[in-house]
Amino acid sequence: MLALIIIVPLLFTIPTLFAWQLFAKAGKPGYLSLIPFYNLFVLLQIIKKPVWWYLMLLIPFLNVFIYMLMLVELVKCYGKYGLGEQFLAVVVPFIYLPLISADSKLNYQDPSITERPKKGPVREWLDAIIFAVVAATIIRTFLIEAYTIPTSSMEKSLLVGDFLFVSKISYGPRLPNTPLAFPFVHHTLPWSQTAKSYVEWIKLPYYRFAGIEKVERNDAVVFNYPAGDTVSDRFQSNVSYYSLVRQYGRERVWTDKRNFGNIIARPVDKRENYIKRGVGMPGDTIQIVKADLFVNGKKADEPATLQFKHLVKTDGTMINQRIMDRFDITEGKRLSQPDEYLLWISEQVASDLEQLPNVYSVEKVVEPAEIRDPEVFPNAANFNWNIDNFGPLWIPEKGKTVRLTTENLPLYERIITAYEGNTLEVRNGDILINGSPVSEYTFKMNYYWMMGDNRHNSADSRIWGFVPEDHIVGKAVFVWLSLDPNKSLLGGKIRFDKSMRVVN
Repeated sequence: MLALIIIVPLLFTIPTLFAWQLFAKAGKPGYLSLIPFYNLFVLLQIIKKPVWWYLMLLIPFLNVFIYMLMLVELVKCYGKYGLGEQFLAVVVPFIYLPLISADSKLNYQDPSITERPKKGPVREWLDAIIFAVVAATIIRTFLIEAYTIPTSSMEKSLLVGDFLFVSKISYGPRLPNTPLAFPFVHHTLPWSQTAKSYVEWIKLPYYRFAGIEKVERNDAVVFNYPAGDTVSDRFQSNVSYYSLVRQYGRERVWTDKRNFGNIIARPVDKRENYIKRGVGMPGDTIQIVKADLFVNGKKADEPATLQFKHLVKTDGTMINQRIMDRFDITEGKRLSQPDEYLLWISEQVASDLEQLPNVYSVEKVVEPAEIRDPEVFPNAANFNWNIDNFGPLWIPEKGKTVRLTTENLPLYERIITAYEGNTLEVRNGDILINGSPVSEYTFKMNYYWMMGDNRHNSADSRIWGFVPEDHIVGKAVFVWLSLDPNKSLLGGKIRFDKSMRVVN
């Protein structure tokens, strides 16, 4: 946080130094525009704004917005009242401020004594709308953003219908890869199912501002879906493009537009937002044995609300809705046998169900070891892994080097190519990266392992692998409203006991 308070105002010196002559025209020594921190105080004097504006410059990310307003007020002091002129002052001050300075006809107009042109009602509304859009965009890009939980992958920690706030400043906000986009939507325009909400005329590289904390084990983390770089616009991210290719073949997926639509690529910041729990940090070794997670050889400390699939056998009588509501069971089905149910429940609920007089047994359903699931990462024949028996697997850490072989290459192939931008080829048993033979690889980023709390109903890292640090969006911090999608407004739709709570 201290770094943000120091560095960001320091960066403001860069555009401010182009106001050297504007300072001079306002009666201030031009060289003051070059002095970090003090130049901002002088700028406030020129535009006649109170000292508390300077204090606002010390608040991370809000200071960006305040500085934009200061630039707007500065050019107003030289008669620039048009929206286009003010836009140029904010977006390209290093060009526009010297242009104003070079105009000998423009003189400083003291805002405290100069009568400025009055705005008409249309201009007033237009300015208000632009101000609101800019302010909201800055807040949701750099501070905090609202999200909704659409699936049950985090039950019972986060429920379908939870409305939550995600903190961007916790791990540090990212610069948007695609800054030119329709405001307040993600990747698709609201009146279309396929039209992009963004253009890629300007692409910014990955950069993350300093945050107030690092990703910690068991944090509820929002991130961009790593396998969402390529999608079928017919299925979007509901069905993985890579799963479609494995099932139907690449040629058919790309050519059969009737069934698969168009195949499109998305930049990192426009991929679907997922929320899972960060269970593996860079440098950790994770392993799953009979559905139990181990980190660095020790059984993981996990929430008691974890859910697994259980086979419940009764004496033939039904488990009625009253019992389901009593134990807050929201996922399950009755099997073909009238005395058998599959329920997604926690270990505590499983224990409570066993006490019911009509329940004979409750057993966790676990995939057998050494039975390979082709949909489980790394989707390679020499890894006999499934969602309940997985690993051991080392999670890459920035700056660390791993020995590469043709056997372990499937684990790191996507990192080397898709995430870190290299070319990769295996020729005559040799591994070539960017055309050169290699026997090892040094990672450029940190990676994380994310899993849902509803372990048997969660598409997570066990399916698509590592989450790169540049995909991390923020930390889920607060649920402000929780709505039950299966109930009416008068029938208990608002879950008051689940609203206004901190995310654990």
